[in-house]
Amino acid sequence: MELRLLRYFIAVAEERHFSRAAQRLHISQPPLSYAIRQLEDQLGVRLLERSSRHVALTPAGQVLYGQALALLRQAEEVGLLVQRVDAGLQGRCRIGFVGSMLYRGLPDVLAALRAAMPGVEQVLQELNSNDQIEALRRGELDLGFVHANPLPPEVRGLDLMAEPFVVCLPQSHPMAGRRKVDLRELAKEDFIFFAREASPSYYETVLSLCVGAGFYPAVRHEVRHWLSVCALVSQGLGVSIVPACMIRSRLAGTRFLNFDHEARSRSQLIWPAQQATPLAARTLEIVRRHFASLGIGADAEAE
Repeated sequence: MELRLLRYFIAVAEERHFSRAAQRLHISQPPLSYAIRQLEDQLGVRLLERSSRHVALTPAGQVLYGQALALLRQAEEVGLLVQRVDAGLQGRCRIGFVGSMLYRGLPDVLAALRAAMPGVEQVLQELNSNDQIEALRRGELDLGFVHANPLPPEVRGLDLMAEPFVVCLPQSHPMAGRRKVDLRELAKEDFIFFAREASPSYYETVLSLCVGAGFYPAVRHEVRHWLSVCALVSQGLGVSIVPACMIRSRLAGTRFLNFDHEARSRSQLIWPAQQATPLAARTLEIVRRHFASLGIGADAEAE
């Protein structure tokens, strides 16, 4: 059943006059009369009672009138939905993130995305960096927020921000009252590391900081989330070196101290190299603008 025929029928049903309906539709009367007969033939029912002066709806016509209005409204809604999807304003965005991004501006980014694209559903999944890269390769994520990692050809990345590392100590530690520490002073401490299998690059970076200070750390525990690292420190199970963003976790029982070094913890936005949907392009642009406004590369320090 053509939508054109339904529009013609609605005009006649509301005007109750073929000439007035034709004027409303900006067509001549003969094509309109033919269209109504064509619709009746398709349905096999009589829709209108006609006279020289009057047009009335039959019972079948009355039912079709109500249904035709609903169908046309639905057709308009479908058209608007398709247009919004094509413009990147409607759909579903699957977003991976490492836990530390909660302290690196991720909530503000998500709020900016919701404000710009209220019709887009955000589906969040916390994964370590390596797992996000693999999920992107398998088509299970649309974009991810990760610790900077070497990326395969199928994945593209953009550096978002960089920050120094800080020493994380239990609040009961003898050095906890300081603002700064020499890393060499921690040579005999038990260390808690971000797991090598979760992020080889982070593991090697933190290890190199210790080796550069003249000692090889005694790594007693390895965990897969920075918040877990800090939680173990708060329980007195060791000390650690963590990204400065973890200061904003305000985890009870911890203290964060600065130390001299050149290494930086870098966050990346990653997405599939072949991603070309309007929604993906619009999302990427909003994220880029948001972090650019914050100043990529800005350093944070312990208080």
